[in-house]
Amino acid sequence: MTDTDTAFVVRPLDTTTWEAFVALCDRHGGGGFGGCYCTWFHRESHSSPESQPERPAEFTKEFKHDLVTAGEAHAALVFDGDRAVGWAQFGSPDELPGIYHRKQYLETAASLPDYRITCVFVDREYRGRGVARVAIAGALGLIAEAGGGVVESYPRDDDKRVASSFLYSMTRRVFEDAGFEYDRPKGTVNCVMRTTIAAR
Repeated sequence: MTDTDTAFVVRPLDTTTWEAFVALCDRHGGGGFGGCYCTWFHRESHSSPESQPERPAEFTKEFKHDLVTAGEAHAALVFDGDRAVGWAQFGSPDELPGIYHRKQYLETAASLPDYRITCVFVDREYRGRGVARVAIAGALGLIAEAGGGVVESYPRDDDKRVASSFLYSMTRRVFEDAGFEYDRPKGTVNCVMRTTIAAR
């Protein structure tokens, strides 16, 4: 832990933190996946915005803003002062249906979770400082405040060094440290992990 890590504060993504969220996305070309502003998993299908002549509305700030305003997008935002430096996106399966390997996942699922954590993102200037772990803990805290339940994540099932753009789901070890347990494989390099969070 560095001497600045204790200054990190978690706030929910809502209309009061929207501008800080957008600023973080804008510093990184829209926050990954070709500039999706963390809307990728809100859709069941994944048409890459780079492949479209005109980027569809689903991949824009406006679409994300509409979801946030309607209370249909959730994330734990990590702040350093007034600056958002990372997030962990979470929501119900209905809110975030677009996980990878969805067909295989559904065929092997005994039950759906109450929540899933689908995307963890950290400002490039803050990587390696524990922000992802703070974001995940923050998401679990917000889930507890919302009533708790079964929570899933879908991290990489190895610690092989890969480009940060492929680590939006983090690694198995990070989620084990957060209290998750291995459930089953998903795809070739990811897995399903679960934990149960009590209401708070």
